[in-house]
Amino acid sequence: MIFSFYKYLQPIAYFNLKSNKYFGYFPTIQQLDAVSFTYSIDTNYKSNIAQERDVAWTAFQQGFINKEYKSGLDIWKKESIPLQDEYIFLFKNFHKAWVYYVFLIRILTLHNPFSEIISFLKAKKTKRFDFSKNHYKYLDYELFNSKLLQENPMVSVIIPTLNRYVYLKDVLRDLENQTYKNFEVIIVDQTDDFQEQFYKGWNLDLYFWFQEEKALWRARNEAIQSSKGKYILLYDDDSLVEPNWIAEHIKTLDFFDADLSSGVSISTIGDEIPKHYSYFRWSDQLDTGNVLLKREIFEHIGLFDRQFEKQRMGDGEFGLRSYLAGYKNISNYRAKRVHLKVAQGGLRQMGSWDGWRPKKLLGPRPVPSVLYFSRKYFGTNLSKYYILHAILPSLVPYRFKKSKLLKVLSFALVPVLLPLICFQVIKSWHLASAKIKEGEKIETLKIQ
Repeated sequence: MIFSFYKYLQPIAYFNLKSNKYFGYFPTIQQLDAVSFTYSIDTNYKSNIAQERDVAWTAFQQGFINKEYKSGLDIWKKESIPLQDEYIFLFKNFHKAWVYYVFLIRILTLHNPFSEIISFLKAKKTKRFDFSKNHYKYLDYELFNSKLLQENPMVSVIIPTLNRYVYLKDVLRDLENQTYKNFEVIIVDQTDDFQEQFYKGWNLDLYFWFQEEKALWRARNEAIQSSKGKYILLYDDDSLVEPNWIAEHIKTLDFFDADLSSGVSISTIGDEIPKHYSYFRWSDQLDTGNVLLKREIFEHIGLFDRQFEKQRMGDGEFGLRSYLAGYKNISNYRAKRVHLKVAQGGLRQMGSWDGWRPKKLLGPRPVPSVLYFSRKYFGTNLSKYYILHAILPSLVPYRFKKSKLLKVLSFALVPVLLPLICFQVIKSWHLASAKIKEGEKIETLKIQ
């Protein structure tokens, strides 16, 4: 990982694990010099290793994607970084409250308190850096003449739906208005009061069927199995997009010679919109509500793992699996969607608002599939850090995630809620263990 303390705050980040091909995600100083990329060396770091890693991290965060290099700085190589440099990195990249959190963990886990305190205090004056203010601009993108767009490949748009006809109507209208026309739409409808008549009269190459079982990942897998497209575009039933949405996905794949185009999702409720949603960068996530990917990826690594059925993180698991297999994923701000996140229907009807907020008081926290994912790929220790990092924010209701006051109150409530939280986490851990013992449920996709 880029700095060892990163594990405390981002324990299940994709880049904590090394891909089969890492494509210069984190460029070396020599690579940046070769393309005249402007950077500055932070001399507050004591070591050259930390300085070089900071430059690589900054370039990554600013959206620098070098298509010429097949490899970059090996951030997975174990190197000794001074304690003070570890804290400087945290202060530079995270809110101060989280740096205090890491400091507390270090003290409680019996690291040398004298060294920790001295290093923490020396790094404390470090100012947080805003990468979005000086992000990398791809000036040639606008004039880029995409050969892939000219080839006009077939795209299969996959939409599972559940009790959302009101919103699905707007989804289909947006698809009718797409500037790119060579696509099919496959809808797997799990609605309680299934209405076949709804699908008549649309000016689309539209296929649909009713699925009695309310199962999201089964729906997506079976739709992909039946699709004809060379490219698969996964979409949600409560979203709005611009007419150039499909075209921008295809153009971005071509421009960056990539395998996946992860469009950004602008949520109407929940967290604040990340600043990096306004420019291109390497993607460190996969959102099955807005991603275009090559069919060959499914043929190579399989479909979605049905261990995540009626739970969470199925898209995150597939995204990590494709990253580990060496596929290039670009965060594409040009192919954005507005995600309405409506309360009715969808996965929320089956389970919870997200992976950490159970609907029932005595329900597992997080949902077991979350720990199945983290323990399977990142192991026990990082999974424990993941729980510690995510558990307190999850005490704030989903709709009020932005509230700083409620976040502070959640810390104050910990002594009162601790027995309940421990019960919920232990329950989730045991259920995740059963999933791990049973093993993955990943079907293969036949090569066309």
